[in-house]
Amino acid sequence: MAADPQNVVTRFAPSPTGFLHIGGARTALFNWLFARARGGKFLLRIEDTDRVRSTDAAIAAILDGMQWLGLDWDGPETYQFARAGRHAEVAHQLLASGHAYKCFAAPEELTALRAAQAAAKQPIRYDGRWRDRDPAEGGDKPFVVRLKAPREGATTIVDRVQGDVTVQNSEIDDFVLLRSDGTPTYMLAVVVDDHDMGVTHVIRGDDHLNNAFRQLPIIKAMGWPEPVYAHVPMIHGADGGKMSKRHGAVGVDSYRDELGILPEALFNYLLRLGWGHGDAEIISREQAIEWFALDGVGRSPARFDLKKLENLNGHYLREADDARLAALLADRLPFKPDAAQQGLLQRAMPALKPRAANLNDLATGTAFLFAQRPLMLDEDATKLLGGPARGLLAQAHAALDAVAAWDTSNLEDAVRNVAETAGVTLGQVAQPLRAALTGRKTSPGIFEVLELLGRGESLGRIADQLAEPAAETKKEQDA
Repeated sequence: MAADPQNVVTRFAPSPTGFLHIGGARTALFNWLFARARGGKFLLRIEDTDRVRSTDAAIAAILDGMQWLGLDWDGPETYQFARAGRHAEVAHQLLASGHAYKCFAAPEELTALRAAQAAAKQPIRYDGRWRDRDPAEGGDKPFVVRLKAPREGATTIVDRVQGDVTVQNSEIDDFVLLRSDGTPTYMLAVVVDDHDMGVTHVIRGDDHLNNAFRQLPIIKAMGWPEPVYAHVPMIHGADGGKMSKRHGAVGVDSYRDELGILPEALFNYLLRLGWGHGDAEIISREQAIEWFALDGVGRSPARFDLKKLENLNGHYLREADDARLAALLADRLPFKPDAAQQGLLQRAMPALKPRAANLNDLATGTAFLFAQRPLMLDEDATKLLGGPARGLLAQAHAALDAVAAWDTSNLEDAVRNVAETAGVTLGQVAQPLRAALTGRKTSPGIFEVLELLGRGESLGRIADQLAEPAAETKKEQDA
């Protein structure tokens, strides 16, 4: 294994055929951290050679997802399709040096070959029928350019995650470098791009490990320096299966837009998904850069657990700046808050954050702040106003109306005095208050709710509920 080059260059090379997958995001993160930890460069290459499936929308989604996670890249992104001429140039250099050859086998020939191999239960691979033939025999027929892969011996990759991995060279077929229309294949394009971009460390999913054994012969034939390989295990769902839509969201944008996850929480969670530094769980961006090393990456697939992510997200919500959270929530409300409402959102954050696991929880928790009078109580809240509760609510209304300074300390004193005078627990007064003020059985602390709503709104909501039985009785009499 070659020693780590001093000038580290890593890359992330997604195919723009959809969103930024959660597995791709982790690969990008590991590459970003490895480069940043060593003062190197982290490059972005968009592998857009699949012209049918590659879209501008997918490219935008990938760039947006990386920027949201804070994974900045050095220099402009590289687009692989635009470099097709350079890829073909290398293929012709390999032809000229005898490391590649023209194959004139017709498609129907190769179809028959594969069928015969399948029938004989043999590995499906090209048999090298044009490897040593004179290309003049092909005349003007269409041809592809194939790599003349080594047939003797074995190749060992000292992988920084997987350890020593050896493959017999006889298992590597003479794969296509240039198609019959002159366009390069993925296998060639990746190698050329990595070399030209100066990539020193190829950190990617272990589903590409087999590709490394096909790409190395190209690198060796061109006399280029070999990169350091690190193939990271895949991410599985909580049930151990390959991460897919059945496990929930698989795109970074879904965690942000649909699940209300903060970028620092997803950053931290992805970092810990298959990598560790002692017992550390909460790891800042600065610590991650300082601590990240490939020897901390495990060899087994990591399991994605949404509950763990939400627990972590809850921590970052509690740590987040209130103004920032209020701004994020503004886009999740069913209306556009004005300046006063935005200020109320911000003041409510300390009361709401401890109870939330994501931005959706926070948005739901703010609903009582902007509810229109008279409040529609849910079933549980309605039950809280039954029996003697309404009498206690009336006493609380009178006590609160007499409070001079409307702050949590004075509000708490007033409500506690009601409970003591009535000979009941604080909860027996607080729960009817909660129902009247929020329309729900659960909410932030009742004294914080009172302070946030303010004197007029709080007393008005309580009065609405005290008037409700009389209104119901009048309805019954009228009927």
